[in-house]
Formats: sequence, structure tokens, C-alpha cells
Amino acid sequence: MAREGSDDIQALIAQVARLPGLGPRSARRVVLALIRRRATQMTQLAALMARVAETSRECVRCGNIAEAELCPICADPGRANGELCVVESVADLWAMERGRAFPGRYHVLGGTLSALDEVGPDDLGIPRLLDRIAEENVTEVILALNATVEGQTTAHYIAEALEGGSVAVTGLAHGVPIGGELDFLDDGTISAALRARRRL
Repeated sequence: MAREGSDDIQALIAQVARLPGLGPRSARRVVLALIRRRATQMTQLAALMARVAETSRECVRCGNIAEAELCPICADPGRANGELCVVESVADLWAMERGRAFPGRYHVLGGTLSALDEVGPDDLGIPRLLDRIAEENVTEVILALNATVEGQTTAHYIAEALEGGSVAVTGLAHGVPIGGELDFLDDGTISAALRARRRL
């Protein structure tokens, strides 16, 4: 059987294949493309990866990825407007920021509650979130969690923990995406869109 490159190349392919969204075939294509452009892309990529590995850390307040103790969002006094958006992951935070529609601050849980995986409130730092809400005079908590069973379970748990307090708890609307066609939507999305209908 023919070998595909040296042991180092095989090890690199195996490491790349472990990245989300990439399998062995995609990893081989990525590694071959980098090797073909090793003088430009590969060297720059290696240097950037080493620098990010050295300088990146979690924001001590919200869990975002930052280069300082506080991320730029938490360090910005203009974002301290009483609105706190709770998300599952840093990827979700970045997706919200791409829309440039939310002017407040975030809190990254790092996952969702899951009895199957033995992930409880303490594993997600939910008690720390509740302390933060009290300390920062938060007036509204927006639960921007994924519309999965685990995401909704986590949202209900946090909402119940905040029930009876002075903090408004809201969630993102679910329904028909902009540019979406009804024929291509699943039943759950159509049902959520009907429940969230509004007067025109």
C-alpha cells in the first residue's frame, strides 16, 4: 500500500482531521494545499497559530476569547447598559456580534445542561452567572440558547432561577429566517413562527 507522505505529514493530517468539520479527506486536501504554499501561507499560519496559542485566554468576566484579562466588549463602558445576553459558546457570541444589533454584554456558558452527559449547573458556572447578574445591576437577561432540547432546558433552568426578581428574562424569537421559503422549513420552525406571530 502506497504511503501518503512522511510520518510528520501523516501526523499533521491526523491533527487537522481532528478539527471540527474536517475529516481525513478534507484534512489531506488542506495539508497538501499548505505544503504547496509553504513559503507563504504555511509559514504565516504557523507563526499566527503560535502567537494566538501564546496570547489568547478566556475573558475572566464573560468567557469570550481575549488577549487581556477582559475582552474588548467587557472593557467597553458603553456596553454596560443593563442588558446581558447568555449564549452557549464563544462561536454563538461571535455570531451575535456579526449582526451588530446587540449593544450590551454577554455571558458564555460553555455548554448546556445535560443529564446524559452529567453536565449540571455548577459545570456551566450558572451560580457565577446569577452572582454576576446581581453585581452588575443587570435589568434584562436575553437567553440566546440554541433551539435544542438541551438549550431550552438550560434556558428554562436559568429563567426559573431568576423568577420573582427584578430582572426581565427574554429569549430570541424563533421562526422563518429572512429570505426563507416555507416549503424548505422543518415542522418545528414553522410551529415556532406561528406561535411568535405578530400584528403587521
